[in-house]
Amino acid sequence: MLKLFGRSRAKPLSGLKGTDNRSIYKQVSMSSISENQRASHMGRRRIKIDLLIHDLKVPLAVIEAGLVSLLNRTDKYGSLTDRQEKVLMRALRNTKVTQALVNDALELARSRKGIINLTNVRLSNLIERALVEIFDLADYDASERIRGCTDLRLLKEMLGEKGIGLCIDEELWCEEICLDEPKLIQILRNLLNNALKYRKSRVDLEIGRTDAYLLFYVRDDGEGIPSVYHEKILKSYFQMDASDVYTVRGHGVGLAGVMALVEDMGGELALDSDEGKGAVFSVKVPLMRNQSQSNGHPL
Repeated sequence: MLKLFGRSRAKPLSGLKGTDNRSIYKQVSMSSISENQRASHMGRRRIKIDLLIHDLKVPLAVIEAGLVSLLNRTDKYGSLTDRQEKVLMRALRNTKVTQALVNDALELARSRKGIINLTNVRLSNLIERALVEIFDLADYDASERIRGCTDLRLLKEMLGEKGIGLCIDEELWCEEICLDEPKLIQILRNLLNNALKYRKSRVDLEIGRTDAYLLFYVRDDGEGIPSVYHEKILKSYFQMDASDVYTVRGHGVGLAGVMALVEDMGGELALDSDEGKGAVFSVKVPLMRNQSQSNGHPL
């Protein structure tokens, strides 16, 4: 480890007699330096990774703009065959996927540093943004329909056609709340994507609140998750045994990232599931007082 960082070995403390004592103190000193070097190295590496991730945003935006221009400006760039349009649409969808991953990684980095950005946001706008981001990647027509929904009833009908149930009180739908909007959108999007991936036919999103907390539940009717795996699937990169039918559920950092974001917001994440019974992820996050009135203190 010491050679890796290019540092010289620590010298024994002066005035010590005896090979054994000298060896022991030397080892303690080297261990201390090694720990400090390791922490410093990890900090520098984290900064470099965060900067690299941030720098990906510009070229991705340029790629997206170019693809959109080719698709929408046929008068300038020439007409497209059906096959060419499909290829460009696929490239655009994957560019959006990559942009979402970059934004998720940046939000996790900010969360890791304890950065919370409180804003006053209408709950309907927050939910619609999360849904648009989900369907932008898989069903562009559906995302455009969500953008065009003028009221809650129309949105519920549209989502019902896609096998998604939305349960929320009309009054809460129109309410303005104060919290970290980007983090909550990322939490909601990841849980919904997870449910859509593993459902048999249906996903339900239920949203409610108490005096001090916002609550939402994401249910799917998939194969469920055996209780023995409940804690493990929230760990980064966990995979179950390859012979197990549930292997794909813990394939990446999605749920682990959700757990980190929820905890950093002072909330709680819970899982209710068992084999053959689908899964329910519930999230409870504290609501803050209106930013313009209280500097973001909890309710």
